[in-house]
Amino acid sequence: MSPYDAPAPLARPAAFPAEASARVLSEGLADGLGRAVRYLRLSVTDRCDLRCLYCMPERMVFLPRAEVLTLEELDRVATAFIGLGVRKLRLTGGEPLVRKGVLDLIAGLGRHLRSGALDELTLTTNGTHLEAAASALFDAGVRRVNVSLDSADLETYRRLTRGGDLAGVLQGVRAAQACGIAVKLNAVALARDNRAELPSLVRFAHDLGCDLTLIEAMPMGEIDADRASQYVSLADVKRDLSAVWTLTPILNATGGPARWLRVEETGGRLGLITPLSDHFCDDCNRVRVTCTGTLHTCLGQDDATDLRAPLRDHPGDDAAVIAAIRSGLASKPRGHDFTLDRGGAPAVARHMSTTGG
Repeated sequence: MSPYDAPAPLARPAAFPAEASARVLSEGLADGLGRAVRYLRLSVTDRCDLRCLYCMPERMVFLPRAEVLTLEELDRVATAFIGLGVRKLRLTGGEPLVRKGVLDLIAGLGRHLRSGALDELTLTTNGTHLEAAASALFDAGVRRVNVSLDSADLETYRRLTRGGDLAGVLQGVRAAQACGIAVKLNAVALARDNRAELPSLVRFAHDLGCDLTLIEAMPMGEIDADRASQYVSLADVKRDLSAVWTLTPILNATGGPARWLRVEETGGRLGLITPLSDHFCDDCNRVRVTCTGTLHTCLGQDDATDLRAPLRDHPGDDAAVIAAIRSGLASKPRGHDFTLDRGGAPAVARHMSTTGG
């Protein structure tokens, strides 16, 4: 049985007695620099059914079952962070919807929305399984998802994803919207593969009723290409877009790293995420936990805190998990050190699919 076969029924650990919950909420969760941490990105799997050129090699080696947190352990991690004051939870991968049982996990985590402990439960997906999952996601309380989509051209999309079906992804987008889930499209800006298409991708996204976020390529993990040759600064992309569209700055409405613009001709929104050309570290409010239970407080650093050991060593008590979280947050770095050298090694050895998007 693999970790992606049907699991046993998911237990719902209480994790936080009322008095403990009240105490940690009053203390809050902050890093060593005093930045409040209110946003957790939790990876449920490193596996993905696509092999995007900028993300991973074609023959990616995935993790063995024993290293991946069970669904109960993922619930415990999320619940611990929520008890410590996290208000936004995003499930990631890999592709989260390939993990069998993940909809049960999401349904269980929805209890934190109903209790008022959590403001938002969402996920980032490639959209390949979104059509089948949309109704269950809405029932669990999910009201917003991000879909990775780097091209609106069928052949370009197929080549970038090494075989992906754009039509199926768009069916998933429409299914989610029909259920009442807002969809934002994410596209990595690539110098050779989609830069010329980005102005038209804005129109494509907004015609679908979706916001669009553009992201600079990040030097994470070994891939089958020179990542530096694909990098393009979003400052240059913004100039490209400004020749086509009227862009007006607007307030960041999502609490994430994007700088937001309104495209006056479409009325839609465009976000720019610039980890290399103009980093956004000073007000960082988020951390990541991998599917193996490793806490990374910075996407672009090798800092790591093991949460899996305290989870498994203390199955009925999350005090050790909470202590590990607080210890990890105390050493959260001021910012990342991403560099992108032509032909060089990645700045961070782990792949984004392992870290959690």
